[in-house]
Amino acid sequence: MKKTADIKTKYGTFRCIFEPERDMGGYTAEAVGLSGALSWGKTLADAKRHVIEAIEVAIEGDAVIAAHRAGYITLRKPTKVFA
Repeated sequence: MKKTADIKTKYGTFRCIFEPERDMGGYTAEAVGLSGALSWGKTLADAKRHVIEAIEVAIEGDAVIAAHRAGYITLRKPTKVFA
């Protein structure tokens, strides 16, 4: 059964949807209207903690991309990590 909750982050409060995950167990979590803010947790409490991090990372990533497009910052090219 879907559950919703208003989750507080350092960037504001977001409506999130939590659903039981049938294959892996636990709960999936999604912030409504915020692309990329998805997470999973073994328990509902874990899913809530993880979705806070997903929300903050999504917002911070969008800010970096916007600053790059506006010419305020220059992003380094990724280096090859694996051979």
